[in-house]
Amino acid sequence: MKAGYYVGDYAYEVRDIPENEPVEDQVKIRVAWCGLCGTDVHKFQGKNGASVVVPPIILGHECSGIVTAVGPECKYFKPGDRVACDPSYGCGKCSWCQQGFPNFCLERHGVAKGFSEYVYPPEQNVYPIADSLDLETAAFTEPLSCVIHGLDLIQIQSGKTVVMYGMGAIGSLMLQLIKYSGAGEIIVVEREAEKRELALKLGASLAVTDQEIEALSKELNIDYVVECIGLKQTMEQAIKIAGKNGKVLLFGLGDPEEPVSFNQFEAYTKELSIYTSFLNPHTSERAVKLLESGLLDTKSIISAELSLEEIGSELGALDYSRKGKVMVYLSKEH
Repeated sequence: MKAGYYVGDYAYEVRDIPENEPVEDQVKIRVAWCGLCGTDVHKFQGKNGASVVVPPIILGHECSGIVTAVGPECKYFKPGDRVACDPSYGCGKCSWCQQGFPNFCLERHGVAKGFSEYVYPPEQNVYPIADSLDLETAAFTEPLSCVIHGLDLIQIQSGKTVVMYGMGAIGSLMLQLIKYSGAGEIIVVEREAEKRELALKLGASLAVTDQEIEALSKELNIDYVVECIGLKQTMEQAIKIAGKNGKVLLFGLGDPEEPVSFNQFEAYTKELSIYTSFLNPHTSERAVKLLESGLLDTKSIISAELSLEEIGSELGALDYSRKGKVMVYLSKEH
């Protein structure tokens, strides 16, 4: 079977690797679609994603597909089932798993390398999807589950004012969930005019530039700030504009070599709470249910559908990734 590898030094290759049969409780899935994630880009650029990266590694983790075979210990899936994957394995036995934090698992590793024609996750990482849910939409399960976890942490209260940075794929999902949280006013900060228009379409009350939000923050108390970009300057501004008793969620994946600075005294006088969000513990099933509900617009987020071979050029140029979500097709089934 074919698989797309990051091989180090800004290089990507599609390789032929053995196709296996599932063992134990593994579920063999023919991958239909896999999203290109910002962490894949980080890895390609020589930085770490959620874990330390040692190439060569198969990229991709936001995948959906159809079960073709199951291991002898698998109980809940059979060939023909339509499924989505949680790519992050938790052992269920270590002290962190026992406390309900599989994202901190001492044995945590990826089990669904989606830039390949087949993946073999254990059945605890596989989620059935309804026949009515398109497989391309189902590939949004993993990023959406991460968004759900982030918003769980800050617990947005209805009627409050929320500022969100960035209308990339994650920000576009985040905005829609913020809307359904009952926020009173949602202000999106985005430099690109086309993306500001998308923000208004997906539920923002107002869409402004990073310069304009500075002035607005002096006129109103911003209760929540959600940063979905991961740049040093936007994270620092997110902390700066937050109002009294505000909560700041630094959701975007930052550069470990670009630490964030902020005025501690100013944060102290406003009694700010600053949050970060790591992975997606116990939220994948909720993500599937939300996608099945049809409440979320994912089609407007997709900027391109590319083959496994075409993704190499995209990782270098990011022409489509800057505009939205790039979806990689494998079997291309719906």
